[in-house]
Amino acid sequence: MTKIKCALLGSTGVVGQAFVSLLAHHPYFQLSLLAASAKNQGQTWGSRVNWHLPLPFPTSQAGQLIEPPDIKTMKARGITIVFSALPAKIAGQLEPRLREEGFFVFSNAGALRRDPGVPILIPEINGPGLASIETQGYPQKGFVVTNANCSTTGLALALAPLKKFGLQEVTVSTYQSLSGAGYPGVSALDITANALPHIPGEEEKIVYETQKILESQIQIYPSCTRIPTLWGHLENVWITCKEQIDTTLVLEAWAAFAHHNIAGPTTPSIPIIYKPDRQWPQPGHSFWGDPPGMSVSIGQLKEKENRIGFTLLVNNIIRGAAGGSIQNAEYFIQQYGGEK
Repeated sequence: MTKIKCALLGSTGVVGQAFVSLLAHHPYFQLSLLAASAKNQGQTWGSRVNWHLPLPFPTSQAGQLIEPPDIKTMKARGITIVFSALPAKIAGQLEPRLREEGFFVFSNAGALRRDPGVPILIPEINGPGLASIETQGYPQKGFVVTNANCSTTGLALALAPLKKFGLQEVTVSTYQSLSGAGYPGVSALDITANALPHIPGEEEKIVYETQKILESQIQIYPSCTRIPTLWGHLENVWITCKEQIDTTLVLEAWAAFAHHNIAGPTTPSIPIIYKPDRQWPQPGHSFWGDPPGMSVSIGQLKEKENRIGFTLLVNNIIRGAAGGSIQNAEYFIQQYGGEK
């Protein structure tokens, strides 16, 4: 297929770097514009990034100039898709403008996730929700599609196959890596040999976004902690259901979830990897899987009285951010052809 020209906003941050790495040789997309803050504009992308990711450095984009997110320039270059790794405050101002100007925006920012007309899309779970782009005005206008918050993404993928059992309550404790705070992120004085038991806004995001994705008012009780690991968010989860279930039924549901009808370069054939190994999963496993970092790893499955418990690991930079957004764009192309 002829590659679709796209722009990336917020290209120099940790998530922006992951976008560039994943898009540099993507079969669908051509990175035609890299945008970032004014202090970086006019300089080469490779000279302005502090590369920390355990991913190949995209040398093909190293010499590309960083530009402003100018709408006229993007239109003149034939750009139709815009990936957004912007901070939420900036995204809330710019993404609606891009939509009105006819661009197809796939955003990792949280600014518009609470907009009832904007889907929080995880194709394996709520793929039909993509149709809400039509209520935003597509194909006459553009649209915004968001991916979920990183912690929500892992939780929703683990819970979706269990929804049929009548999920009632979820208690989740997250242990979130430093990369989730961006770069430079958390001060070393605060986090070295320490843990921070509060991440502003995180608990509220998990509740709202999980309910929206699963289309359920399930009761969710989260607590979120920042820990001194680099990649991956661990989550300890306990659930109760209306039906009486056991670990065998849970394993069968997760295994069946692999037989979804979603395909694409960024979609894993096995979205949930379960292992009974008592040391599974760990943050060091964050980039495992095929494609790397796109599967959710689950272990520690147990039952106690009427509750089921397990531990999951989600790659917060790939599945929970850049990879999730790219997967959404791939799904759009498959469903709509990527055209106006």
